[in-house]
Amino acid sequence: MTDPLAPLLELPDVAQACDRARDALAAAHRHPVNLRGWDKTATEASWRAGRSSAAIEGGSVELTRDGDFDDPILAGAMRVAQALDGDSLTQLVATWGRAPLQVLARLQLLAAADLTDDEELLGRPRAGDDVAQRLDLLAQLLTGGSRVPAPVLAAVVHGEILALQPFGVGNGVVARAASRLTCAASGLDPHNLGVPEVTWFKRLSDYRARSTAFAAGDPDGIRDWLLLSCEALESGAAEAKSIADAARA
Repeated sequence: MTDPLAPLLELPDVAQACDRARDALAAAHRHPVNLRGWDKTATEASWRAGRSSAAIEGGSVELTRDGDFDDPILAGAMRVAQALDGDSLTQLVATWGRAPLQVLARLQLLAAADLTDDEELLGRPRAGDDVAQRLDLLAQLLTGGSRVPAPVLAAVVHGEILALQPFGVGNGVVARAASRLTCAASGLDPHNLGVPEVTWFKRLSDYRARSTAFAAGDPDGIRDWLLLSCEALESGAAEAKSIADAARA
């Protein structure tokens, strides 16, 4: 069967960017601290990821380690981030490979629980606009329908959820979480040590413009989105190494 995402690897510089992201994350996992105590790096990474993901949505960046957040966007983003850490990540990865839409619904429920009182908007995709069909196609890619490198698959999943806006609320946080989960499930970043969200927040105008271009389907726009995603993964790996360096100091 023809891989529908294979042509993306032929876009200029994409394959090389994938290799750099993969090498950077592999190096982060080989850091001496992460060889022994990766769990501490992963927990810190999840906090940074949640904070940055909330900030992208206009949420607060004021964290409290007791888990009590006044801002509903930040509270949802942190619930999602914590679900992608430790034993919970292991459980989600197991389900992601066979029932990704179930996991997306769970992530959206966590992200949006404080954003709406309408139960119809929680844990279920919205109707219309071919949402169900496009989600089914996405699920097929995630359950064996594509063999492209993980950085490309993660970028496509991320970009497609941003483009489709399949839920009534919380789509941005869900999209970034789906990217992280794809990286973990593929083995690219099995412990979620990387923090690409920091780059996406720092380059917020690029993030928004390139995700919009990806949604439009123009090859140059798709390429630019893939390159930004790979750059964020590479920079996120450097963030993981800095966390480990601080733990060793």
